[in-house]
Amino acid sequence: MHKRLKIKFLGSEIDSPIVLPAGVMDMSFSSLQDAIINGAGIVTSKSLTVQPRAGHEGPVVAEFEGGMLNAMGLCNPGIDDGLKEIEQFKTNFAAPVIVSIFATNVHDFMQLAKKVDHSSAEFLELNLSCPNVFDEFGIPLAASPQQVFEIIKAVKEMTSKPVIAKLSPNVHAIIPIAESAQKAGADALCLINTVGPGMLIDIRMRKPILKNKFGGMSGPCIKPIALKLIYEVHSKIGLPIIGTGGVQSGEDVIEMWMAGASLVGVGTAVHYNGMNIFTKIKQEIIQFLEDQNYHLLMDVPRLPSQVREK
Repeated sequence: MHKRLKIKFLGSEIDSPIVLPAGVMDMSFSSLQDAIINGAGIVTSKSLTVQPRAGHEGPVVAEFEGGMLNAMGLCNPGIDDGLKEIEQFKTNFAAPVIVSIFATNVHDFMQLAKKVDHSSAEFLELNLSCPNVFDEFGIPLAASPQQVFEIIKAVKEMTSKPVIAKLSPNVHAIIPIAESAQKAGADALCLINTVGPGMLIDIRMRKPILKNKFGGMSGPCIKPIALKLIYEVHSKIGLPIIGTGGVQSGEDVIEMWMAGASLVGVGTAVHYNGMNIFTKIKQEIIQFLEDQNYHLLMDVPRLPSQVREK
């Protein structure tokens, strides 16, 4: 089964195209191991910051028909303790690890990248797009092509690891931002982060359900947005893409692949179904390949690219 799903990504051969994205599980090596045991090909750490963050006060998650809101607030143990968990994971598993980092300025991103560069992780992801800390940090960094360029360029000078830029869907035009990431030296992109922020109200209590009032929106309802942006960027930018947003099934993974994603993140579906979702999705991808007479996932054709505008 693994041979049919193997993918080459930034010089590494991955057993499965399915990725555990940042922020889904706690920052423990055992959680990362569970994801691999159940079928993920790559695992991503929580977005790690220079200092530990407690995150927002609960409730931080609210479900609605078609998705959920979360306002975790980038809770994490900090870069030093987070990397210790990565090293523990690596003592037992060879599966690739993406370390996600978050900061609000170039200096802190460089400091974090330098620490990750000395770790056993294979890849470095820059979280430039978290929407549920708007109250603290304002508009996501990924809304500014210039900031995206400056951060990625500085980080590339600090690390030998491939750099993945996680971009935001909450922008007027994503192509200029993706182009800035490419020009700065990004090795891959991650599309998309959660949409929003959004809000839900408890009409009986007459107050927002989330303590933070607002949260990033994820789940099946954002898949069409993710597919559109992945397709648009893949058509015009020559970088590998990790596609995320509303994936719950093997057919969702195939949609992401056809749109242009090389790997596919499964996040909110883990919240709904547990780690077994990875096994289910892998089985469904294999079934699709058999039904459609494809030997390998890589044999499945992409959608025709958009014609570049003159």
